Parts: sequence; structure tokens; C-alpha cells
Amino acid sequence: MGFDPRQWSPHRDMASWPRSTSGQRVTSNVEAILRENDALRREVKRLQQELERARRSQWQQPSAHAPARISAEQVQAWGAAMARQPGWSQLRQVALDALIDQLNRNSFPSRLSLQQRLDRLVSGLGTDLLAAVGPRTTKKTAAVMAAFALYGVRASEWLEEDPARVVSELCQLQTQSSRRQTQANRRQTRRTRSDRRTTDREPSAAAVSEEEKALAVLGLQVGATQEQIKQAFRRLVKRHHPDVGGSAHAFRRVNEAYQQLMA
Repeated sequence: MGFDPRQWSPHRDMASWPRSTSGQRVTSNVEAILRENDALRREVKRLQQELERARRSQWQQPSAHAPARISAEQVQAWGAAMARQPGWSQLRQVALDALIDQLNRNSFPSRLSLQQRLDRLVSGLGTDLLAAVGPRTTKKTAAVMAAFALYGVRASEWLEEDPARVVSELCQLQTQSSRRQTQANRRQTRRTRSDRRTTDREPSAAAVSEEEKALAVLGLQVGATQEQIKQAFRRLVKRHHPDVGGSAHAFRRVNEAYQQLMA
């Protein structure tokens, strides 16, 4: 393929153009080279696509022999670092366990456990965390898990760089949760005995009241059809979804009202 430049002569007549040793015109050789280049470009593109798929697969499916992302030594070191910070004595293991459940419920979707949430964010992260914590939970390991429930995949950075801030924020959340529980208990104790008897005597009225509350959350009235409920749910989910800057509390109320009405 190709031609010898020494055989070239500047004739305008196509018939007088130089030929290769096989008798083919130079233009035929050029066309063959271009076709070969096109084939090479297609092959390079195919290999690049396979490489990209391999990279995505590597991130999505961790190797069975890949090292754990979190070790028991790291969990122990993080717990020991937090135990040296101001405010550590205020934290309670029971409150930390409740805080983890609360943060999970406030996330989306609310039915996921901490392990499932972390595994969704980074494949295998939640599994490695639970394996590093072990079957017996202590105050230190509960605080580490609460940090991951609060900060997600960035928890390791905060635990390494600023454990004092982690303890401070956990204390604040524990105090807020305790206040809400106290207020709920007070509201419950304010109900008189006659209130409880009235509720017990009229279960159907109570059920209707709950349905009306759920419909009000979706902006509907009694008698709304299932299709109207679904349309209202879709509209409010788009408005309140945390991924678009909505309120997690409002999103959870909408989801709970929808589930209650469709049950």
C-alpha cells in the first residue's frame, strides 16, 4: 500500500497518475488507508467504552477480596477520641440509639436502616461499619454509628479531623430529642380520663378523624378518589423531596398520609 513519491509527476490527467506495483491507482491506496483509519477509530472507541464500563463496575461492585473500608481499630480510635472531648459525659447510649433511629426515619426512604443507607451511598460501607462495631454495642460504638447517621459518608472525615464538633452536635441533637419527648409526654398526660373514655366509645369517629387529617395533609377533602390522592401525593413529593431542597419533615408527613389513605 502507499506509493513512492519519486514516481510522482505533476500531470493533470488522472490516467497519468502514478500506479503502485500491483497496478492500482494511488487514489485506491489512499481510500484503503482511510478505511483502515476509520476501522481503527471504531476499535479505539469500543475499547474506551469497555474501559468505562469496567470502571463503573469496579465502583458499584466491590471485589470480594477488597479491604474493608472501616476497621475495628478505626472505630475504637474514633470512640476514644470522642471520649476525650467536652460534653462526652452528657451523652447516653440509650439516647444515641434513639437518635440513630430518628435520623434514619428522617432520611429518604425512612424504612432503611443505617447499614442499608450507607450501603446505598457507597457499596459495602454500612456492612463494613457494622462488622467493625461488632455484635456488642457500647457507648463509644453507638456514638460512632450516630456520627455516620448524622454525616453519612463524610463521618470518617469529621471523626478524624474534629471529634469535638461531632460530640457537640450529638449533644445538641440529644437535647432536642429529649425536649420533644418531654413535650409529647406532657401532652399525653393532659388528656383526662373522660377524653380517653370518649375515644374508646367512638372508635369510628376517631378513625374518620385520622382520615380527615391525612387528607388535609394532601390538601384534599373527605370523599377524594384514589386517583386524586395519587395525583396530590405526586405533586407534593416533587415539592418537598429533600433532593430538591424540600423539608424532610414535610416529605415524611406527606408519605405517611399517603400510606395511611391507601392502606
